Amino acid sequence: MRWTGGRRGGGIEDRRGLGAGGLAAGGGIGAVVIGLIGYFLFGINPSTTTAVLGQFGGLGSGQERGTEGTPADDAGLFVDVIGANINDVWTTQLPSYTPPKVVLYEQGTGTGCGYGQSAMGPFYCPNDSTVYLDLSFWSEMQSKLGASSADFAKAYVIAHEFGHHVQSLTGASQKVQQAQRSAGSVAEGNRYSVALELQADCYAGVWAANATKVSNGEVALEAGDLEAGMQTANAIGDDTLQRRGGGRVTPEGFTHGTSEQRKQWLLTGFQSSNPRACEGTFDGL
Repeated sequence: MRWTGGRRGGGIEDRRGLGAGGLAAGGGIGAVVIGLIGYFLFGINPSTTTAVLGQFGGLGSGQERGTEGTPADDAGLFVDVIGANINDVWTTQLPSYTPPKVVLYEQGTGTGCGYGQSAMGPFYCPNDSTVYLDLSFWSEMQSKLGASSADFAKAYVIAHEFGHHVQSLTGASQKVQQAQRSAGSVAEGNRYSVALELQADCYAGVWAANATKVSNGEVALEAGDLEAGMQTANAIGDDTLQRRGGGRVTPEGFTHGTSEQRKQWLLTGFQSSNPRACEGTFDGL
């Protein structure tokens, strides 16, 4: 993927090196981390994990402040350039678009949704309109889940979380929450969660299709990149993760969609290049 000459946004808040902000290192927390990192990857409501961790103690209540600007390391610069490009794309696609904040952290940090920690994977908090990224997830995604190591695979994850920000701006997230409260069962509520996550995958595809248009080619996919994204989407499908975890596949417990669905909607967004195509994830609900 071509990105090194892309525009820098300069708005990254870097909290790396500030510590876990109160995350306990005991065995109980470790067990929760192991259990969560294998299944709930991104898009998970941070308050869910916060509630679980609260049973074991060790939650930090403070919200650390890091340095803002463009991080000096390559990984931080990558997030900054990709984030700026995603913002540029959505500015052309959504008239009311306002960029989210982006925070880089290690292990754990305070958020507007409670205590965030790396076991959640990358996540978006609507309460403070912020995307939270622990960049160690890249290596976890590759070594433990079989995702691609290509830059576009990482960019796809970032674009997915920005997609959740778009859903918050359009009201889609709020409508899903309301529908889930009215759902007659957990399985029914999960269907809305799947639709929301697949739409965020589709939005990631829309970004990828338009990335070069807003950057004069300085940010662009290259040969093999789309395939790398599809490999990653395949690796993080609910059914694939359940099998990897040694359990049986239980569709009623899906929250993000199957591997085939995630690949399908990433490709749909890319081929259409139009966010309207992503409304189809809610068909039938």
